[in-house]
Amino acid sequence: MSAPTDPPALTHKVVAITTGKFHFLAQFESNAPKTAAWLTAKMPLRHKLIHVRWSGEAVWMPFGDGAAPDLPFENHTSHPSAGQILVYPGGYSETEILFCYGGTSFASKMGPLAANHVLTIIQGAEQLAELGRTVLWEGAQPVHFELLSSKPRL
Repeated sequence: MSAPTDPPALTHKVVAITTGKFHFLAQFESNAPKTAAWLTAKMPLRHKLIHVRWSGEAVWMPFGDGAAPDLPFENHTSHPSAGQILVYPGGYSETEILFCYGGTSFASKMGPLAANHVLTIIQGAEQLAELGRTVLWEGAQPVHFELLSSKPRL
């Protein structure tokens, strides 16, 4: 699947995220159009969420080294809020998606990192802490990201 030709149009699109009993809707951030196009090209995306080791209250999806070699930093942060989803293009650590459920200071064993804030949860945020506890205590959980064809009513 190729990346969309008009990344800014993605800011009105919604992504459904399902992991076990947890269901979320997230909207693309307008300040990360290239990251949004990269992520959209991977959808539908099936992966596993695992708990972070260095960053606090977040879960992540590793993609390995070099999975997004041309992705620039845009709308990047080291201190995301609960409900923000980030893409780290790689460099000091492997390419990854970071799904924040609480206090997070994004880092690797090499030190602090910054990643592109690409999605924000717009529905289901009340489930974030329970999702984090589930991944922490029960281990890796399957996750599915799917781009919806139209924005649902909230």
